[in-house]
Amino acid sequence: MKLLIITQKVDRNDPVLGFFHRWLEEFAKHFEKVTVICLEKGEFDLPENIKVFSLGKEEKNFQFSIFNFQKIRYTLRFYKYLWTLRGDYDAVFVHMNQEYVLLGWKLWKLWGKKIYLWRNHAKGSLWTRLAVLLSRKVFYTSPQSFTARFRKSVQMPAGIDTDFFKPDPTITRKPNSVLFLGRISPVKKVLEFIEWLKTTSYVATIAGPILAEDRAYGDMVKNALNEHIAYVGPVDQAGALRLYQTHEIYVNMTSAGSLDKTILEAAACGMKLKIENPHLKELEGKTGEEARDFMIKHHRLSLLVDKLAQILNV
Repeated sequence: MKLLIITQKVDRNDPVLGFFHRWLEEFAKHFEKVTVICLEKGEFDLPENIKVFSLGKEEKNFQFSIFNFQKIRYTLRFYKYLWTLRGDYDAVFVHMNQEYVLLGWKLWKLWGKKIYLWRNHAKGSLWTRLAVLLSRKVFYTSPQSFTARFRKSVQMPAGIDTDFFKPDPTITRKPNSVLFLGRISPVKKVLEFIEWLKTTSYVATIAGPILAEDRAYGDMVKNALNEHIAYVGPVDQAGALRLYQTHEIYVNMTSAGSLDKTILEAAACGMKLKIENPHLKELEGKTGEEARDFMIKHHRLSLLVDKLAQILNV
């Protein structure tokens, strides 16, 4: 079977979406051909049966002096790819962005292409409901996902690469060390983490990107730092692994909502956990070895793609 995957970014060095590079490698093992349309591409090294086409967000030099026609350009390219590549896929897997279901469904229905949507956000809208209606199946990981309520939705493993995210017995963890890894934004409650830290004797590392819309919040976080807290900025997958392997405790202040993959990556690396999400509280009481065993059994990447392939290949 040949599969079209539509995703936001293909870049193995991206601090937020770099994980999807490994997902694509796993997809390549289950499908004859995988075609990827992404909004933006960076560095990648994928098997020969995967072809990547970008809508062009990485082309920074494309600007108009008066009007911004980028969204129009992206949309026109999207339809061009759907048309020129229509013989290269049998089914469509839309990862995260429901907008592509709404843009492409008429052509896909006309051509007999099955539509599948992955969406794990806690909030939704009328457009989300419409995208679900137009999809054959919808996949999610968190019970708090907006899409979890629909009959056609299927709960899936989180897809953590436990072969990559694992402890390193040759590395000694920093004593009394705490790690906070994630976007520097209000929803991640970084300032609350810093306030909690002041009541402890821990030494902490904060890592993660500051997006443009969170710049003011990021400045507040930086101003709240002290000699016991280091902010190291965004890190890629290799950098995240190093942080997980060298710190003792991973702290995540996000409450119920989407399933934060950094918690699961930290568990896969054998870290002790302090978390607020009630749906992952059972991990908090486990030893590092028990937490890793849980991750391998329930959330490893190969398990996720095996389950997806079984459904998509029907």
